[in-house]
Amino acid sequence: MTTNRLKSLLTKCLVYAASLFTVAVLLVIVADILRHGVPHLTPDLFAWKYDSVNVSLTPALINTLSMTLLALLAAVPAGLGAAIYLAEYAARGRFFVKAVRITAETLSGIPSIIYGLFGLLFFVTACRMGISLLAGAMTLAMMILPLVMRTAEEALRAVPDSYREASFGLGAGRLRTVFCVVLPSAVPGILAGVILGIGRIVGETAALIYTAGTVAEVACSVFDSSRTLAVHMYTLSSEGLYMNQTYATAVMLLIITAGINALSSFAARRFAHGSV
Repeated sequence: MTTNRLKSLLTKCLVYAASLFTVAVLLVIVADILRHGVPHLTPDLFAWKYDSVNVSLTPALINTLSMTLLALLAAVPAGLGAAIYLAEYAARGRFFVKAVRITAETLSGIPSIIYGLFGLLFFVTACRMGISLLAGAMTLAMMILPLVMRTAEEALRAVPDSYREASFGLGAGRLRTVFCVVLPSAVPGILAGVILGIGRIVGETAALIYTAGTVAEVACSVFDSSRTLAVHMYTLSSEGLYMNQTYATAVMLLIITAGINALSSFAARRFAHGSV
């Protein structure tokens, strides 16, 4: 056996081993959550009002959906607009474009606790939003904005230039080409970024403790303090009195995340095949 074939075989074995290890770790974590959590998904856990007896997760579930919607409404239009400018209008190789990319990648790596402290100082104190659903959503929007922008930009750049040239050749302007030709082709990639953003919103705790609070009630207004499912799970776990309910809440988080991923993948396939 030659040296090159031996290296190729060794590399293939390492890749398979790494893949198997990753899948095994994931399966162990999911199995452990399901084993401890599913038996405790009782009707009391889904009561409308939270108290120290039922430890209901329903208010946190509703707050999670509201928080996700608000954060996406703020982050997706801004991130998509920035991505369209960088990919379709800004001159490639320009210093400004490079600076924006480096800044976005740097912001993506900042720990969420830093965003929480910034949200506390800016949205809660300077903008006078108080510890509220709105302050938490704006903080999360800032967290996922670089992710949405970079994934959308990469998706737009992945669209072949021949699509644009064909559109220009038929007499369409740049604006119509972007919105009628390029954007529909890039929807699967854009949705992938939005899915990652939703996953980060649903699982976030540190930033929300400082900006949205931990009140276990359904927020009737965007200026009410509230807790999401992840914060609810963290609070129950830190108290140490409701570990069974903590696992049950983790099961709900798992189901929601899997449902969102499945729904988004279905939508992406529909867009990719031109059925929507």
